[in-house]
Amino acid sequence: MSATPPAILGIDFSSAPSRRKPITVARGRAEGGLLMLDRIDELPTLAGFEALLAEPGPWIGGFDFPFGWPRELALHEAWPGAADDDWRHLMAHSCALDRPALRERFRAFCAARPAGGKFAHRATDRLAGSSPSMKWVNPPVAWMLHAGVPRLIAAGVSIPGLLAGDPARVALEAYPGVLARFVTRDSYKSDDRRRHTRERAAVRARLLAAACAGELGLEVRLRLGEAEAAALIEDGSGDRLDALLCALQAAAARLRPGWGLPVRIDPLEGWIAGLPLRAEAAA
Repeated sequence: MSATPPAILGIDFSSAPSRRKPITVARGRAEGGLLMLDRIDELPTLAGFEALLAEPGPWIGGFDFPFGWPRELALHEAWPGAADDDWRHLMAHSCALDRPALRERFRAFCAARPAGGKFAHRATDRLAGSSPSMKWVNPPVAWMLHAGVPRLIAAGVSIPGLLAGDPARVALEAYPGVLARFVTRDSYKSDDRRRHTRERAAVRARLLAAACAGELGLEVRLRLGEAEAAALIEDGSGDRLDALLCALQAAAARLRPGWGLPVRIDPLEGWIAGLPLRAEAAA
């Protein structure tokens, strides 16, 4: 890899981006245990996301969408690649299915299971408290995987633990919710403008203060100017803050041996990188 320090990216992803709900990208630089924010971009199209992935490295990105299906689901569906731990083959087959076909498979899978255990979960989802990657509503993370993973593969990036690609362009799965819950379980965002309250803005301010103080359970803390902080607090959707939290996870993973991944991760499911150290200790 080049001696040039890698850019740090944090990506709050949308499977159907638009000008109203774009893919949000935080761009920054890491120096030791500090992350400095350079700017935040908005990508209203998936073509813009593809262009981002094609940018020459070195860069390390934290992407807020799941990189794998639960093993239990993949084996139940007998998808090609599942029995052989061939993640790339599994993703090529399952992501080639259209969303209505996948939705019916998911519904059938859930219908056959008891209440309270409808969904299959990845090991990393259980640890991080993230939604199961097969969930197609509220939030529709399955469609985020369906849109995002094939584009990562096509771009030829490296995905530690899953795919050997360009070592100068490293994609890590991130989940900002696990950092937010390290501080509070109070709601800090909403896509409904009517719910952009002062209370949620105050929670965003608390989260930013914790990030700058190094109180998110990471080896990295944030350096942020007053104007940048004000803009992040003002964004009631929380998309900009989520993108920045993903960037912090990527910056923390960069400092950890082996990207901080467990010695053994499921080669079909993948792993969320940059978890707070307390959560990592339980892995």
